[in-house]
Amino acid sequence: MAEVGRAAVRDPGALLPGGFWAAVAVWLERPQVANKRLCGVRLEARRSVAEPRAEDCGQRPNAGREQEERAAAAPGLRPPDGALGPRPSSGPDLGTAGRGPEGARRRRGEERGDGGPGQPREPAVGDAGFPASDLESAWDACSRSQAGGGPEVLAFLAGPPVGPQPGAPRQLDLVLRSVIPKTGPRCPLAVPRREMVVRDVLNGTVTFLPLEEDDRGNLKVETSNVYQIRLSQSREEWFISILIFCPERWHSDGIVYPRPSWLGEELLARLARWSVDSKKSEFKSTLSLISIIKYSKTYQMLKEKYKDMVKVWPEVTDPEKFVYEDVALAAYLLVLWEEEREERGLTAKQSFVDLGCGNGLLVHILSTEGHPGRGIDVRRRKIWDMYGPQTCLEEDAITPNDKTLFPDVDWLIGNHSDELTPWIPVIAARSSYGCRFFVLPCCFFDFIGKYSRRQSRKTQYREYLDFITEVGLACGFHVEEDCLRIPSTKRVCLIGKSRTYSPAREVSMDKQRTRYINSRRGHLASPPGETPASLPPRAAVGHEGHPNGHQVLDVGAAEGGAEAPADELWLSGFQPREKVERLRNCATLPRDFIDQVVLQVAHLLLDREEQISIGDASSSSSKAWNRGGSLSLTEVASELDPETLQRLKRECGGLQTLLRNNHQVFEVLNGRVHIRDWREEQLQRQQHPEAKRRLFSEAFKTRICWFFSHHPDGCVLPSDSCPFAHGPAELRPPRTPKKKKQIL
Repeated sequence: MAEVGRAAVRDPGALLPGGFWAAVAVWLERPQVANKRLCGVRLEARRSVAEPRAEDCGQRPNAGREQEERAAAAPGLRPPDGALGPRPSSGPDLGTAGRGPEGARRRRGEERGDGGPGQPREPAVGDAGFPASDLESAWDACSRSQAGGGPEVLAFLAGPPVGPQPGAPRQLDLVLRSVIPKTGPRCPLAVPRREMVVRDVLNGTVTFLPLEEDDRGNLKVETSNVYQIRLSQSREEWFISILIFCPERWHSDGIVYPRPSWLGEELLARLARWSVDSKKSEFKSTLSLISIIKYSKTYQMLKEKYKDMVKVWPEVTDPEKFVYEDVALAAYLLVLWEEEREERGLTAKQSFVDLGCGNGLLVHILSTEGHPGRGIDVRRRKIWDMYGPQTCLEEDAITPNDKTLFPDVDWLIGNHSDELTPWIPVIAARSSYGCRFFVLPCCFFDFIGKYSRRQSRKTQYREYLDFITEVGLACGFHVEEDCLRIPSTKRVCLIGKSRTYSPAREVSMDKQRTRYINSRRGHLASPPGETPASLPPRAAVGHEGHPNGHQVLDVGAAEGGAEAPADELWLSGFQPREKVERLRNCATLPRDFIDQVVLQVAHLLLDREEQISIGDASSSSSKAWNRGGSLSLTEVASELDPETLQRLKRECGGLQTLLRNNHQVFEVLNGRVHIRDWREEQLQRQQHPEAKRRLFSEAFKTRICWFFSHHPDGCVLPSDSCPFAHGPAELRPPRTPKKKKQIL
């Protein structure tokens, strides 16, 4: 046995020992957070058993309720409510799901923790199925084999005794998990590795026992890679240690089993940090609704198949981000739909419509993989012409009304669909009883206009997700939430796969939807799960005889305006995005206006004179150069006239964006504005890699130096060192970038 790492943990907030068990839960359920070479884990079964003893391992241990309560009440090492403790916090023993379609559906639901929003995610039977009773049998077999051939493992498992030991064996918590490596070109055939995790709450230890299967299908412990995470306390100080049972035989494969130094340094540091981190995630674990193994294989397949899109990307957006994000989205949907077909006993692949499809790559991938569908967006993109005729993309504006329904479509997709996001559950509900939806909210929109916050206790993102969930519930969907693995800060999706009502109640449910939509006009939306609020007094519901039974709010009539046609809008006031995208990043402002603001701000900074020397301070030829002082953005804004400020406020980012656009002159850091010192920039550029220095050289002398023309002391750099032209005679024509060859 060897200790490969030991870390003292400062606990000013009295979060230990509960924080330790929360940290262990992360490593147990989401090891990919620390080990990037893992895709995740599948928790297969869980069981509470009695501690094995060498003298009686030949018999099945059977601890009573007294021992269980003693272990749960152990002073100083009891896990918090909801954390990984001696027994599951709720629900039955895992791994008892039945067979057949209903049993498979229940097993998948248990594995993914479909207990509703806020419910703890419990490990359960994996895709292969492993009953919890079999886990107990495997534990008994392992205990007997270790007692006969290697009792040292049992001693390592027990750890150092804590206080007076009771006569009866204490309770241990067993979890069987399969660790899933990432698939890739280097390891395309990587298979999951099973581990038995043994948690001893009384002693504060978590032991990881790798399992191997013999020719007869029996599981046994692979003693070479056994390791343990231990929490201990000395006086008033806490320590977390990582120990390896047999360091001389440790085998590192670089994926599932890293080097001991990584365990003792990287993993230990993360566990220590997580143990005293009081912040709790507002979101579920990633990929909680689908099989991680299937997702990993599907994602790698799609990544290899569509990676060349990065090379031919004709849009101005970042190809690395958008290509791999859409590949990940497509992988998620393909697995979700495959499992839905298994649950429902379907053979035909689901159809779809992507509302607000943007670059259309998600539509292209899903269509190429055999799902009939199309994408609709208000603006055509250049990349659309590259996909070919098999990818159906339409340029059109979507306005929520009875003409924009999709009765023959299985799924509606809203991937960063902006103003359409809250309408997608409504359109899906009214298209047909069997229509489902998938939305990935990004920008915050209500049914009309921007979404207004109502709860300061939540983050704006969390509150908006709850609002879209509320919309789905009001429309009659069971709404599920999942977190995707995409390169985006907005990666929580909401899914409506089934209804809360029978088809016979469609008419009454549509009246409820109408009342809910109308209530948003008066900001009277109900909390999730409750009946939507009644109509505001000023809102009148009309058009009872609408052909499709959908009521429309006559907002114009109620407020003295013109009546909205019933067949056009479900709620008057909705505005689809403009066909031509307006640039609001200050780039389209008149050049003379920009130059005037730049000159005015520069003079404000130069008035706060701060002298620096040019050349050797001891030389008589040195002179002072005014680099100016610094002002906050608020101070700068207070010096500008109201008309200028109002014009800047109509642009995204306003004054700060304009100053950052003029980075030759200004530097904006932490809300303060400075005159840029190009002597410092010159030193930093020397440290850039060769490729970036080559880009700088291509832009050399292609623009006039602002300091040479406007600064009272001229440029701080000599002409041959300044990247900008000191006068028209030095100007060089800008180099035209090479066009990428568009070949798929």
